[in-house]
Amino acid sequence: MNADVIIIGGGIQGCATAYELAKKGASVIVLEKDRVSQHASGVNAGGVRVLGRHVAEVELSKASMDLWQGLDDELEADTGFRCRSLINIAADEQDIETLLKRQEQMHSLGHYHEKMIDQQELRERLPYVSPGCVGGVVSESDGYAIPYKSTLAFRNAAARLGVRFIEGAEVKQIRRIGTTWLVETPSQQYEALKLVNCSGAWADKVSVMIGDNVPLTHSAPMLMITSRMPHFATPVVGAVSRPLSFKQFENGTVLIGGGAKGFADRDHNRTRLDYSKLAVGAKNAIEFFPIMRTASVNRMWSGLEAYMPDNLPVIGESVRSENAFHAFGFSAHGFQMGPIIGKVMADLVLTGKSGFDLSAFRIDRFERKVL
Repeated sequence: MNADVIIIGGGIQGCATAYELAKKGASVIVLEKDRVSQHASGVNAGGVRVLGRHVAEVELSKASMDLWQGLDDELEADTGFRCRSLINIAADEQDIETLLKRQEQMHSLGHYHEKMIDQQELRERLPYVSPGCVGGVVSESDGYAIPYKSTLAFRNAAARLGVRFIEGAEVKQIRRIGTTWLVETPSQQYEALKLVNCSGAWADKVSVMIGDNVPLTHSAPMLMITSRMPHFATPVVGAVSRPLSFKQFENGTVLIGGGAKGFADRDHNRTRLDYSKLAVGAKNAIEFFPIMRTASVNRMWSGLEAYMPDNLPVIGESVRSENAFHAFGFSAHGFQMGPIIGKVMADLVLTGKSGFDLSAFRIDRFERKVL
């Protein structure tokens, strides 16, 4: 089976890239070892945020946020996106000092989307927050979406444009014969002139087949959701110095995250929860919102996620093979960037160029010597 481009991985990055390539007239095959959106792209917290981004990601993240505002119309689907603002809470004066330093850095770079708020405004926006909290920072454009719905929206929009999605197709071998990439699965061989690695927690294995080495690790970030509660928090909530990710949905349920990791068994597609770490997450939620003492946890889960040593993704061309590209290693914060990554990768694949500075995301950044 032939196409202009083969994408390996059916998460939001792979599906968005397929959609953008197909919009530009390319024929595309997406190979997914399991099911589209089964892993990180379908089971994450759904945060859609610019707030707190590493400076190397800010421009990409802001561009992606612009796309999220009209994504339902673009994809003709319900992604579950809600613009609710995001507040990172300062628990004490040390957190305020951290925020002041961050504000100075961001302003020096020309970014003004993060606005500090004092204790009074914090309580106006979050009336049920703990009285001891002293302020925070807000990004008004931020919010959340439903990960599975969003990824499937890209998948279905791409399929309408002719993209072929092959599920249950684990890549066993990749070879390059002349200018053609040959990708073998247990049941079939696929051919394309260009190849995109969006393989998430398995991307290091695919990278090696392409010819690139990368220090990727994987883990199992955990989440829990409560039964329905009376409405008490409209913004999405984080914390400056504690692991907290907190949002209340329209139906009253509360999703609690914060990056605590369970046990990951990548070889067998399995994860296992670490209940002691989940308990710490619940305790943090209660400390910031005492009303959470009345909550009952309805469900807990984890997914397989890829991490780079610097927590920045790999985005760009292969350094050892022509016409091969990578987009992976988003280190538990890549969901929001999906829409812009699709556009960036389509530009790279079709023109070899991007309007963004991608130097911080090179796959070989850990191999190069610092002068």
